[in-house]
Amino acid sequence: MIPDRPYRLLLNRRHGTPGVVVLPDSGFRRTRAEIEGWPGYAPTPLHDLPEVAAAARLAEVAYKDEAGRFGLGSFKALGGAYAVARLLVGELARRGVANAATTTELEEGAHRDALRAITVTCATDGNHGRSVAWGAQRFGARCVIFVHETVSQGRRDAIARYGAEIRVVPGNYDDAVREAARLAAAEGWFVVSDTSYEGYTEVPRDVMQGYRLMAEEAAAQMAGRVPTHAFIQAGVGGVAAAVSIQLRARFGAGVKLVVVEPERAACLLASAEAGEAVAVEGELDTLMAGLACGEPSLLAWQELERGAFAFMAVSDASAVDAMRLLARRQPGLVAGESAVAGLAALLLVARDPMTRAMLGLEAESRVLLFGTEGATDPELYERLIAGDD
Repeated sequence: MIPDRPYRLLLNRRHGTPGVVVLPDSGFRRTRAEIEGWPGYAPTPLHDLPEVAAAARLAEVAYKDEAGRFGLGSFKALGGAYAVARLLVGELARRGVANAATTTELEEGAHRDALRAITVTCATDGNHGRSVAWGAQRFGARCVIFVHETVSQGRRDAIARYGAEIRVVPGNYDDAVREAARLAAAEGWFVVSDTSYEGYTEVPRDVMQGYRLMAEEAAAQMAGRVPTHAFIQAGVGGVAAAVSIQLRARFGAGVKLVVVEPERAACLLASAEAGEAVAVEGELDTLMAGLACGEPSLLAWQELERGAFAFMAVSDASAVDAMRLLARRQPGLVAGESAVAGLAALLLVARDPMTRAMLGLEAESRVLLFGTEGATDPELYERLIAGDD
């Protein structure tokens, strides 16, 4: 269904080994109750892709479509905004303003003056920054978002529409992460990052707990059909780790998780090869902008180093192939360039008997995919599916 193009595949030799508890279930229960109570919350749809399943010689392929999540266009709406809410409630308590404020109270304008004195910030390739800006606007805080110079103007404008100040940093995503952290420390701002590192895990853990809700919805929507495999794209690895944790919580250890990255920013695959978390250098110049990350998140790696069954890296061209496939074969299903790495990976490996055997893909297999964004840059989306590369 898509052209045969080169890719990299690595089975994880540490799959199934014991590890630390990265996301406690008690925290997820609290997160789920909070987000499901937000105005406008509804589970995003799970689509069957029978043509894809037939072409891949599989029993079922299901696609979790995040394009409509809270009107923000991606699963990131579940993480950044929730972490902003948690941070603001905690900071109001620390400052003696309100010991047990609720997000409903904040949205209704309570403690407005105190909230205006709090600035939240992060680095982004687009979607996470939009979620943080949305959360800050909803709850009344100031927001400054750092983007690197290759983030499209369309994505910058989408963030700015939620009232955030946009600052452009030379270099790549990881350079923007460092600049956000540096200026936040100097100015007394609060970083709401979706990547974690030594000494900074509390907020990213809240972000990842939000992401688990996407996988929980998908598990419920499977209606008793247990997936054998899940293909999930990754940048720093936060959503892949959240999916890994939630699928294990729902289905046990039997679901084979395949983590898919752009070939030009495959830091998790490189880490699996090295046997430890490592960074990849360079411009990280990939069309899959939301996945253009060179350093794994500490929390994500702690899960994926033993939770992932395999790691893959695919080309930008394969991502465009998958976008066009969905646009032409699934009318109404809109998937951005960072949403389809998992689909592209599945179609590439399914055509080869050796890689099918390596991954245990059989005629009875049921595969769960996560379409993590819609057309978050509509102009680019239209150009790509039209064939103007």
